[in-house]
Amino acid sequence: MTNYTPTALAGRRLPNRWDAVALLLVSGLLVALVSVGKGTISTSITTIQNSPIHLAPRYLPYYALRSTARMFAALILSFLFTFTYATLAAKSRRAGMVLIPILDILQSVPILGFLTFTTVFFLGLFPGQVMGAELASVFVIFTSQAWNMAFSFYQSLTTLPADLQEASRCFRLSPWQKFWRLDVPFAMPGLIWNTMLSMSGGWFFVVASEAVTVGNTTFTLPGIGSYVATALAEKNLPAIFYAILTMFVVILLYDQLLFRPLVAWSAKFRFETTATSSGPEPWMLKVLRRTALFQELGDHLGAALRAFTRLRLALPARRQVDENASPSRLVDILWFGLVALIAVYALVHIARFISGSLTWQDLGTAVLMGLYTMLRVIILMVIAALVWVPVGVWMGLRPWAQRIAQPIAQFLAAFPANLLFPPFVLLIVRFHLNSDIWLTPLMLIGTQWYVLFNVIAGAAAFPGDMKEAVANFHIKGWLWWRKVIIPGILPYFITGAITASGGAWNASIVAEVASWGSNHLTAHGLGAYIAQATNNGDTARVVLGVTVMSFFVITINRLLWRPLYAYATRRATLG
Repeated sequence: MTNYTPTALAGRRLPNRWDAVALLLVSGLLVALVSVGKGTISTSITTIQNSPIHLAPRYLPYYALRSTARMFAALILSFLFTFTYATLAAKSRRAGMVLIPILDILQSVPILGFLTFTTVFFLGLFPGQVMGAELASVFVIFTSQAWNMAFSFYQSLTTLPADLQEASRCFRLSPWQKFWRLDVPFAMPGLIWNTMLSMSGGWFFVVASEAVTVGNTTFTLPGIGSYVATALAEKNLPAIFYAILTMFVVILLYDQLLFRPLVAWSAKFRFETTATSSGPEPWMLKVLRRTALFQELGDHLGAALRAFTRLRLALPARRQVDENASPSRLVDILWFGLVALIAVYALVHIARFISGSLTWQDLGTAVLMGLYTMLRVIILMVIAALVWVPVGVWMGLRPWAQRIAQPIAQFLAAFPANLLFPPFVLLIVRFHLNSDIWLTPLMLIGTQWYVLFNVIAGAAAFPGDMKEAVANFHIKGWLWWRKVIIPGILPYFITGAITASGGAWNASIVAEVASWGSNHLTAHGLGAYIAQATNNGDTARVVLGVTVMSFFVITINRLLWRPLYAYATRRATLG
């Protein structure tokens, strides 16, 4: 018999009781992926269109699996988009001047606007196959996830402390190494919180992404979104309750298995010079660290990632430029001229397309509807800031509160506005209330969480040495808010406000038009205008509505949010 010394045992991974659990989890994941893949690749679109959505609760696990797979596929695309688009916008001043306004436009374009132009495209890529419909659904979910992640990463890259950047130059890190060893770790705390919000955003628009009607094109994919749409159409309250319960279980599962370990892991990337106390380790993180199977997988994955991030990839050598030198005005003029020509070219083509079937009166109607929606957005943003900034700061400074509220906040952020149609519609119809006023709270459901999650991320990333200094100087009350915490979380708050503002315009699509059985309510606003045009297959009015909405969002961002963001960035990088 072999005798193991304590030293030998220390370097040897021994199986434990969690190995069986790990093997079960991995096997279950593989079976689930195979099941989803088989149902996606080998099925024709005709089969999907002719197969009804069953409201029996026994079908919900399969529907939940299909919806969750689409969301994680969209999340992978969102990470790829974030690491490329936001990096280019942050690293290149001239590119940022174009890419950030484009990002403002993209986050304001309603998902129905994307559906109008992408559904036919993806269905054409895979004629007769359900893969085209699946890709269209994943793309719609991607549009509800990517923008706030890109804004969060951009905000982190533009607020990197100067001493960290100087340290990366001293260590002679290549641009590739600097990206993975400085940029990504520094952005990780805020990015993780925005990733959780992105998953919730996918749930918020799950009905529109799986039960799609654009003109004469209709498809209903198996999923919780289609289940909810069918339950709403049939006025089946028990089915709606089952859908809510299933969503809560799914959100709780991926919170415990994925996001809670990620939040605990990202805490080590906080920028501070003093050690801070951390909460208890999540149980899933313990499983990952103490299970032989996961340890082996983690070691191999970690070795591959380290080799990947150590590559000295760089752009071709170029002439050294003095960092303090002012940018070339001639190059700026030429660059702005090129961008202006492209913008004018696009506007001319949009105007020609719209003028073929619409008049100036239609433009005036769209602008008037935009003013209605803008008023709602302003009111809701003020309410969200007054309510959720104090709550987010309180939670961000207390890890135990984060652990309790994290799954609850994810569930509330993921709660689709469509599920609240029954009580709102019945209340408005029963008491003859004004739809323009009482449908407005539905917009707040999907937008307030951008502010809350970003404020939590900002407060959680607040340096521990600053906390100690504030405690030593006994700074409290309004002075603490005005001089300490508000400047500390300001970049995060503005990032959340920008995405919340764009999200509010987007949410108007589902909030300004509500249905419950035969009862249909419509509020005056640009969201209802676009929703009705989409259902009618009126592409010209969809384009007009999306263009007007984009104009409103860009104007508000240019006049309000971008100046505030530039101010917050200067404060963060200088101090």
